[in-house]
Formats: sequence, C-alpha cells, structure tokens
Amino acid sequence: MKHLLYFSFSLLLFWSCNSTKNDNKDHLVFRYNEHKNIGSLDPAFAKDNADIWAINQLFNGLVEMNDSLKVIPSIAKKWTVSPDGLTYRFILRNDVYFHKHKLFKKDSTRTVKAQDFEYSFNRILDPKVASSGRWVFNKVEHFKAENDSIFTIKLKQPFPAFLGLLTMKYCSVVPKEIVEHYGTNFRSNPIGTGPFKFKRWEENIKLVFRKNNNYFETDAKGNQLPYLEAIAVTFLPDKQSEFMQFAQGNLDFLNSLDASYQDEILTTKGELREKYTKTVNIIKGPYLNTEYLAFFMDSEKDEINSKKLRLAINYGFDRKKMITYLRNGIGIPANGGFIPKGLPGYNKNTGFEYNPEKAKQLIEDYKTQSGNLNPEITITTTSNYLNFCEYIQRELTKIGLIVNVDVIPASTLKEGKANGKLDLFRASWVADYPDAQNYLSLFYSKNFAPNGPNYTHFKDETFDTWYTQSFLESNVDERAKLYSKMDSLVLKEAPIIPLYYDEVVRFTQKKVSGIGNNPINLLQLKRVKKEL
Repeated sequence: MKHLLYFSFSLLLFWSCNSTKNDNKDHLVFRYNEHKNIGSLDPAFAKDNADIWAINQLFNGLVEMNDSLKVIPSIAKKWTVSPDGLTYRFILRNDVYFHKHKLFKKDSTRTVKAQDFEYSFNRILDPKVASSGRWVFNKVEHFKAENDSIFTIKLKQPFPAFLGLLTMKYCSVVPKEIVEHYGTNFRSNPIGTGPFKFKRWEENIKLVFRKNNNYFETDAKGNQLPYLEAIAVTFLPDKQSEFMQFAQGNLDFLNSLDASYQDEILTTKGELREKYTKTVNIIKGPYLNTEYLAFFMDSEKDEINSKKLRLAINYGFDRKKMITYLRNGIGIPANGGFIPKGLPGYNKNTGFEYNPEKAKQLIEDYKTQSGNLNPEITITTTSNYLNFCEYIQRELTKIGLIVNVDVIPASTLKEGKANGKLDLFRASWVADYPDAQNYLSLFYSKNFAPNGPNYTHFKDETFDTWYTQSFLESNVDERAKLYSKMDSLVLKEAPIIPLYYDEVVRFTQKKVSGIGNNPINLLQLKRVKKEL
C-alpha cells in the first residue's frame, strides 16, 4: 500500500517535477482526489457524481447550467420554444470542434453538426447501449437535424423544466466515427468538445486531462478558456488520507465534509479553525438535496397511520441543534417543506418548528383516542446516519414515544423502501434536474414505488391535480406558486419528516480562484486559476 501511494503521488507531481527547465508549472495543474473512483468517461453513463465531474471537463451539450441554475447557451448559441411549449429549435455554433483524433480525416478533427446531436440522442435511447439516461427523453416525441446547424426537439406534452434536463451530461454530443470505432471501450477513450481533453487513465491510480487548445469559449475579456494546462485526479479511497493530502498542499480541492475530519477543520459554528485560515478557503452554499425520514402510508401499523403521531414526531426534535452538533453547522435545518432552499417553490414557513409541548399534546391525544398507552415506532437506517436517528430517538423518548433504531445495509434499505417493507426509514433526494417538480414527483399517486419514486405511497387528489397542472404552466412565478401549494399540502399530512437541506461545502487552497459553487454541486474547472 505504501508503494502504491508513493507511485500515485509521484504521478500527481508529474507536471511540476518532469520539466527539464527550471520553471514551476504547478500553477497550471489542478489536482483533486476522487475517493469513490470513476466507472466511465462515457456521457451515456454519467450517473454518479464522480463520473459526472470528470465527464463535464470533456464534453458539452446544447445548453448548460450556470451557478445560479439558469440555463445558458453552450454548443447551441440560441434557441426558441413554440407558443404551445412543444417544439424546441436550437441554432448551433459553427466553431465547435471535437478533440483531435487520428480517425478524423481532415486536420485530425471536425466541427460539430446538428447530425451529431441526432446520433448522440439516438444512442442514449438505444437498448443495446443500456444508458442510464434514457429516462431524460421520456417526454420527447422525436428530434431531428434540420440541417448542419439547426436541431429541433418535439415533446409529447409541455414540460417547462425540459431545458434543465438537457443540461445533464447524458445529453452531451459525441462523434459517431469515434464511438463506433471503440464500442464499449469509448468509456476509456473519450473524445468530446470540452475545455479539457483525455490524456491518460490508469484505473484506481491516476487520471489526467490536458488543455483543449481548440476550445470555443472565452472569458469576458476575450481570453480563451480554460486557463489551466492540466487536471490530475487521484483515487485514494480513504477520506482521512484524502484530507491529509489536502492539508499538506498536495491537493488543490476537497469536496464535502466527512466525519473523520470535520472536527479537525471546522468549529461547531461551521467556520475554519484558526490553523487553516491562512492557507484554506471554504465555500458554502445550498445543495439540492433534502435529507428526511419517510413513513410508508400503506402500513398496517396504527402508529404510522396516525396523522397526530406523524405530526408529533415532526414537532418533537430540534433540527437546528441537530445540525450544530452532528454536522458542525453544515446544512440548513429543514423547517420548511420538502423542496430545498435554492429552488423556486421553497417556502420557509411551510414546515415544522421545534415545539415539544405541542408534540407531547399530540401524543397524549393519540393515546386517548386509540387506547394505545405505549405507542412505539422503529426507524430503519444505515450506519452512516445512525447518529441522526439516535439523536431523534433520544428527543422523541422525552415526549412519550418509544423509538427503536434498526441499522441495515444500504442495499437492504433500498430494496425495503422500494417494496413497502419498511414503516419508517431514512432517505434523501438529490435533484436529477433543478426544478421543484423533481421533488414533488415523490408524492404523485401514479409514481408509487417500485415503479416510481413515491416511496411513501402518499395519495391526494388535489395534489395530483396541481401536479398535472404544473406541467402546463409556462409562467415561472405561477409555477413556483403551484409548487409551494403542493409542498404545503404534503406537509399538512406529514408523510415525511424533513431533517435538513444539505449544503455544498468546498475547501480550496488559497492560491486557487474561480472554482465557484452551485446548488447541483457540479465541478466546473474551465475558469479556475492557480497562483504561482
């Protein structure tokens, strides 16, 4: 293991140590670690965050999402949407080139054409490819390259969030001749249009990208992007080791917060400890992820069926204290609804404030009405969230509820919640695309698990009517009002217990700038600079 780590970080220092000149090129190389490893560099399989981050450096789509969750042009320089909301017409740039490859006949590259998007999208839909992104096109009737520069998409029904879906890396453009040459090995021989191009991948050890000198984007002053010369990714699986490499300056970037080092780097208020303030920057912001507990509404257990008990649990513990002591202040207490802070439709007044007296009264009312003097529930969770569930267990015991905590493997929990085997379970929902409809789909009655994401089996006719109506509402403000109404309706019935809205937490070395932050936690490196 010692030799493997030495080899890994010898490679990591390739650019700064391999020069025959005396110049220091460390400021041209951005280094980060991916402890979860990377499964594929093919955008057709851009499902996991680790893969998405790498793929985002190599590929572009028609559009992209900026840090404010606004859809902006990428390869498509502009677009129009028909009055009925069904037809999207994209006009492509004529200066976007694929990364150089010997299979391209002229100049080892060629421009991107609308036909390339037609091929790329058909590839995602091809059952033989088995892309995890096929669902993105569920509402698409057809798409077509009208000519080299015009690409149209026709929807089956209006879907205002569709442009957001097109920003997903599944929708990246790929070159037919390269993909068909490599077949399944395109995963490790990617050719795209992005700011960086593929150089080398030694799986489980090192991944290297180089600057794409033909990249089409420039900054506000007309300087070509990217600024960096290279990206170097290592694959240390241990997060404590990852942190140590960052603390020693061997990594430029550290994403998220892990229990193994959170007390070392942060105070209980979520601020950098003094020893790191001169060398490290911390970047925080909302993350489109809601952590929660969920009730199975078709349960045969009386306690689960009781609205009074479900409400009592929501009022019965202090979310702010939970975040302060269990997450060093990282995270936003979920005193609003299910829609997280940062999305239109979020309403901070929708949810539950800590009110132990109200919780006690609701439990007493339940006991009186049901005759059950010893109400008891079991929270099912994984080991990663045991501390949260034990905290809730202690707090609810104080208000007269017997609470058990059952710890099971993640795979068992996933299967149990999909098939209605768990009465109360921990869950989280990270947005597939940045629209509140993505969250509210968990309560639409036609989405019952296992055929959809409605794990609670919540059902309400008014909610279903509003949910269907939201697809037809093109006005952003009016759609946000609908989302907020749906969220409030869900919370009144309390099929869930919102815990907290996650936050993106990024640590960088002081010499790094331009890395930014966004609620979908996408790593964008084309505007990153490093000082000497």
